[in-house]
Amino acid sequence: MTAKEKLPGSLAGAAAPRFSARESWRIFGIMAEFVEATERLNAIRPAVSIFGSARIPPDHLYYMQAEKIARLLSDAGFSVISGGGPGVMEAANKGAYFGKSPSVGLNIQLPMEQQANPYQDISQTFQHFFARKFMFVKFASAYVVMPGGFGTLDELLEAMTLIQTGKSRRIPIILVHGAFWNGLLDWVRDRLVTERMINPADLDLVQVIDEPEAVVEAIFKHYETRGFLPLPEEHELMLNL
Repeated sequence: MTAKEKLPGSLAGAAAPRFSARESWRIFGIMAEFVEATERLNAIRPAVSIFGSARIPPDHLYYMQAEKIARLLSDAGFSVISGGGPGVMEAANKGAYFGKSPSVGLNIQLPMEQQANPYQDISQTFQHFFARKFMFVKFASAYVVMPGGFGTLDELLEAMTLIQTGKSRRIPIILVHGAFWNGLLDWVRDRLVTERMINPADLDLVQVIDEPEAVVEAIFKHYETRGFLPLPEEHELMLNL
């Protein structure tokens, strides 16, 4: 069979062109989302993105850890970026909000709408997860990853993949609360490395640190011989994320 024969026929009736046109016009909305967010966030560097569960209450250890880390980062001169919602995201924004540097929330519109937390100096709302994830990577000088669910793992693995494949510059990726992450890291070591799905050196993309002060220290150590902003060649690289 030829490629033409394998392709499905057009949808019945006049619906096909109408839906096709709608999908094409949505591209302009996506472009606008990228442009607006880039313009609004350009002044926040250097920044650190903090991720974690939306389901954590304010009296939880993870919440308090995230709030303290964010406050230390903010007072040290880093803008703090979170997903703008509740739980760890709120803790991160809250810590930065009462610090010296901007608290940034990248909110997402969901079918069951995410409620934006009130601790945001800059709040940007997205319709598309991929546009939002791009901004987390583009403006971050480091990732701090608290315990969380699928969304947190998605952000973590996205960053690791971009760095591993050379699509993004090398930044610190710090996992907080080793007791939570050790099982996952053991599985990565036992399965992915052993079965040669990744290289042993790929495990060096992340580090586990529990103490808030040590998290900030590790970020400064990574940049002690260079500035926090992307180098010219890194900036060029990240244009092709």
